[in-house]
Amino acid sequence: MKNYLFIICVTFILFSCSMSDSNFEPQTEADIIKYIDVNNLDAQRSSSGLYYVINELGNGVRPTSSSNVTVTYRGTLLDGTVFDQNSNGFTSSLTRVILGWREGIPYFKEGGEGILLIPSNLGYGDSGAGSIPGGAVLVFDINLISVN
Repeated sequence: MKNYLFIICVTFILFSCSMSDSNFEPQTEADIIKYIDVNNLDAQRSSSGLYYVINELGNGVRPTSSSNVTVTYRGTLLDGTVFDQNSNGFTSSLTRVILGWREGIPYFKEGGEGILLIPSNLGYGDSGAGSIPGGAVLVFDINLISVN
C-alpha cells in the first residue's frame, strides 16, 4: 500500500510540474510584430529574425561578434516580466552570450542605446533557462558602454 501511495505522490508531482511549464505558449514572429506595433517601435529585421531598434547609434567603436563589451541592460519577456537586469555594467565576450546578443550588439557603437527583440531560437530555445520559459521571445533594452 505504501508503494502505491508513493507512486501516486510522485506521479502527481511530476504531472503538476509539467502542467505549470505547459502554460506558456511558444512565441512566434507574429508575437514580435504585435509587440512592435503596440509599442510603436521603429524596428528593423535581420535575416535571422532578430528585430532591433536603434534609439542612439553611439559614436565610438563598433564591436564585432567576437568583441569583449561592457553593457547595461534590462531583459524582459513580451508581457513586461523582468527576468534580468544589470545597471552597473556587465562585461563579457560576445562569443559567450546568447546568439541574439552576438548578432545584435554589433548594430550599435560605443554609447549606443536600443532594443533587441530576440526570437527564442536566438535566445534560450525550446528549453528556456531559469525563469525564462521555453519558446520565449526576449526583449533587451541595451546600452553599449564600451568595447574592451
